[in-house]
Amino acid sequence: MKCGKKLLVILIACSLSAASAADPITLYGKVNVSAQSSDEGDGHISELKSNNSRLGVRGNLELDNELEVLYVAEWQVDYTDESGSENFKARNQYVGLRGDFGTVLLGRNDTVLKQSQGKIDQFNDYEADLKGLWQGENRMGDSITYFSPEFKGFTLGVSYVAQDELEANDAQSFSVVYGDKNLKKNQWYAAVAADFDMNGYDTQRVSVQTRFGNLKLGAILHSQESVATGLSKDGAMVSVAYSMGKLELKGQFQAAGNNDSASVGVDYKLGKSTKAFAWASTRSLQESDDSSWLAVGLEHKF
Repeated sequence: MKCGKKLLVILIACSLSAASAADPITLYGKVNVSAQSSDEGDGHISELKSNNSRLGVRGNLELDNELEVLYVAEWQVDYTDESGSENFKARNQYVGLRGDFGTVLLGRNDTVLKQSQGKIDQFNDYEADLKGLWQGENRMGDSITYFSPEFKGFTLGVSYVAQDELEANDAQSFSVVYGDKNLKKNQWYAAVAADFDMNGYDTQRVSVQTRFGNLKLGAILHSQESVATGLSKDGAMVSVAYSMGKLELKGQFQAAGNNDSASVGVDYKLGKSTKAFAWASTRSLQESDDSSWLAVGLEHKF
């Protein structure tokens, strides 16, 4: 039996067993597929892209002493190109405890610096994802993640990544976040975060986003330095989104040194969990050819 079939059997078995057990578990996912024209310097090609589509299970259960155990096992699923064992790639997978002390998670997880971007990146998972120009978008194994209890809207986050090799160094990521990334509880979201020797880079970010009615505005200031070479680069990003009924118009500009990326897009809500979308992005790089993309697609969450 191939890897993909084995994983599907495991997920179904977990969901069915959970239905009759005291331990609640949720099967969830996102399918995002676009048809696009891509030019990365060698001419235009047409292709279908699976934009970080995913499938996972998560759950939580109350324990003794006012503790709660929580767990996530998530995989990236390619709906368009890869098959067999290459179809499934590990994303966040961890187990942890939550209590009066906060939350501790053990396993593979996004660093708190990566998480600090909130929902500011309007083109996350697409070609214009901010990781195209910046370091710091790290999902790390051998990691311990801690989130403090919220205090007057503020939360402290820490990621500690064990070296796992003789020649490597332990890495740390820190964040202080105000508000919630969905802008539901507060009109403002803000974060300050820093990585130390994370995947070979020291990185700092300041992020802020706000909502005025149907208008959302966001900005990130970014700085990175290679631990090995000492080469550094500064950058900034601004984003905007405006909702009009079922339509949401989006725009974004990102820079890193002499490199930059610009994007515009529109989402159309087809239902509570489904949307159609279209976007166009360009990227200008000092050290290589310019790139451009034009896409239309469909997303469904479950």
